[in-house]
Amino acid sequence: MIRILVALCLAVLLPAGALAQDYPAKQVTVVVPYTKGSATDNFARLVGEQLSALWKQPVVVENVPGPAGIEAAAKAAPDGYTLLVDSPSYVIGPAIAGKTPEEAFKTFAEIAPFCRQPLALLVGPSAGVKTVSELVAAAKAKGGEMKYGSAGFGSGPHLTAESFAAAAGLKIRHVPFKGGPEANAATASGEVSFWFAPVSIALKEVKEGRLAPLAVSSATPSAVLPGVPTMAEAGVKGAEFVAWWGLWAPAAIPAAVKGKLAKDTAAVLATPEVREKFQKAGAEPLTMTPDEFSRFVRTEMADIAKIVKAAGIKPQQ
Repeated sequence: MIRILVALCLAVLLPAGALAQDYPAKQVTVVVPYTKGSATDNFARLVGEQLSALWKQPVVVENVPGPAGIEAAAKAAPDGYTLLVDSPSYVIGPAIAGKTPEEAFKTFAEIAPFCRQPLALLVGPSAGVKTVSELVAAAKAKGGEMKYGSAGFGSGPHLTAESFAAAAGLKIRHVPFKGGPEANAATASGEVSFWFAPVSIALKEVKEGRLAPLAVSSATPSAVLPGVPTMAEAGVKGAEFVAWWGLWAPAAIPAAVKGKLAKDTAAVLATPEVREKFQKAGAEPLTMTPDEFSRFVRTEMADIAKIVKAAGIKPQQ
């Protein structure tokens, strides 16, 4: 009887183990709900390249901006061959819509976080301001007509700008774009007066003089933007925000495949090459188990729901 029970247990366990051992046996697609060159896209490609080298299988990033990207990843077969890389927008959208975590997070399973970094308040030459206080004065003078950009409704830059407006007592107009490169270009051209950009995609624009950083959204300064004050140091308290990025899979992914994905992702994030690239981009690596990442996501949603309420952000009509 004992031998029979052992054999039955092995019959159940071995297929799952074999599935994880063989994974991945073909191309893995990573869906990014932003345009190419956005911070989410850049981090997805960085981690994807390292996973491809580890697995000896292609990892292809597919840019599907907006809700269509989330939907495409959610509808994919839950076999680990279609994944999602997203940003705080993963929790901001549901928080704005007033959803509970049970409603918001039933479609995907958390795998691993990648990193976090602050946002930089960027202005173009046409804004005619050099400090946050000058920007606030200019916005008030325009009586609610000043425009700001973002990487999309419900994105981290959108939330941060609305928190900034609430903290500074401003009325400003939101112009959402499909990703960071588009928001950078619109700010540089004067289509919008400012936007809050992830530091990693602000650096090139700042170094080449197309955009100027007035402040960073974190509680402490950014090492890659020396001399740039925090929002609090610049005179606006209550607009702190740190963005983060991570990896998800369709919720019904087999536990063994989920475990291998988490283990392999953690392994590539721990390599000196990846950590150095994160550092140069002004990002801090994050290390969590899937369960820890899941708890982190839910805590972030609760915190962001408070910011949404304080800033008065309403769902799109």
